Amino acid sequence: MELLPDLTFGLVAILCLFFFLAGFVDSIAGGGGLISTPAMLVCGLPPHIALGTGKFASTLGSLTSLWTFARSNLVFMRIAPAGFVSAFLGGMAGAGLAMLIDSAMLGRVLIFLLPAGMAASLLSGKTGSGEGELPEKRLWPVVIAMGFIIGMYDGFFGPGTGSFFIIGLHLFLRMGLVRASATTKVFNLASNAGGLATFASGGVVLYSVALPCAAANILGNQLGTRLAIRVGARAVRVFLYITLSLLTATLIYRFFLA
Repeated sequence: MELLPDLTFGLVAILCLFFFLAGFVDSIAGGGGLISTPAMLVCGLPPHIALGTGKFASTLGSLTSLWTFARSNLVFMRIAPAGFVSAFLGGMAGAGLAMLIDSAMLGRVLIFLLPAGMAASLLSGKTGSGEGELPEKRLWPVVIAMGFIIGMYDGFFGPGTGSFFIIGLHLFLRMGLVRASATTKVFNLASNAGGLATFASGGVVLYSVALPCAAANILGNQLGTRLAIRVGARAVRVFLYITLSLLTATLIYRFFLA
């Protein structure tokens, strides 16, 4: 087991606050993982523990989101089984790769991946909203490849995964953004579950932190959904990028300068 900080009530409370904010932001503008993952690193959790613990919370969050969308009949069920299996295997593979990398090196790699997550969050709000017919000739290769590749990214890192899936479904399968967002929950749940399976088997899920943080994340998600119309996605995105910039600066100091 990697060296852990003192898990005081105050530290867990701070992490729960960040996970609450992540759930709130994610429900409105996407990109909540851009807050929760670096926050855990800033609070002193080793990279492997941060990824495994965050994956537990994000898996429960994805499950609740999928349940909400499934009741609205927006999930495109035809591709759901293939998408789930491929994303689950990709999540396992990505988490397995992360487990092979030295902790200090992994921390530096995660910092460099943060801009990719931010780019995905930005792009997901700027694609068109039109919807066309599914490309039958390349449907299944695209679904499987997208599920595995993006799922592998999710298992290895995570932030921005939902945005990547939305962009992929919209651009390559011509789904409208609403249906793409709903169908993404199937892929996202699978990649989270696959990553969690690998991290849990490796003993890097800190359940004493993961359970309260998962509850805070779900609460933030629910509140964000109710306040989405009043707050507006643009205002939340500004908050997201300011918070991410501060967290990234702290991480650069810790892993490269300190």
